[in-house]
Amino acid sequence: MGKSGSLRGGKRKIGLFGGTFDPIHLGHLRCAQEVWEAFDLSQVIFILAANPPHKVDRPIISTKDRWEMVKLAIADNPFFALSDVEIRREGKSYSIETISYYHRNIAEGERLFFILGADSFCEIETWRDYRQLFRLCDFIVVSRPNFDPLQAKVLESEGFQKDIHEERYLHPSGHLLYLHRITPIGISSTEIRRAVREGKSIKYLVPKEVEEYIRRQGLYQC
Repeated sequence: MGKSGSLRGGKRKIGLFGGTFDPIHLGHLRCAQEVWEAFDLSQVIFILAANPPHKVDRPIISTKDRWEMVKLAIADNPFFALSDVEIRREGKSYSIETISYYHRNIAEGERLFFILGADSFCEIETWRDYRQLFRLCDFIVVSRPNFDPLQAKVLESEGFQKDIHEERYLHPSGHLLYLHRITPIGISSTEIRRAVREGKSIKYLVPKEVEEYIRRQGLYQC
């Protein structure tokens, strides 16, 4: 069934894709596109983190600028949406609060899929109330270079059982954790910020509209 069919009938499947997106780049967008297609999602919601607890090594540019860049980047995709659920909350942006919010507000029969990279999954034990996350939604763990999600201790400690027919694991709550390989794209927000500081081109690393916004606003200059 095509995506338009998914929206018209059957159970809606919502992907939640969080991040600082500082800035959003083509790697983020390609990841969301491949997951949307592979899992026949009705929608991928980009969730902008306002104050992420794990990003303490450097200042993050304003929420307004990051919001505008994501909005520009996804404007031409009707199956992508942008959420302000985390930036409306005060304090740190904890995933458990975000997932709980969507869990409370989804319609009957809808499914939530939490999309995150293998690098983040491998450190999920450091997250607030991470055990509860597995009881609220399905997980899609996408591949990242040099990170093996099978090494994550939570697969054993939280009682996940491997499906012998697919690359997925069943949690005791009934939710599923999928391991999904995406096209490796060697782009990082860190390298983009560095390139801007050094006066180098970021063409073909970010959407044209985002490139123009960064230049127009003078972002990442120092």
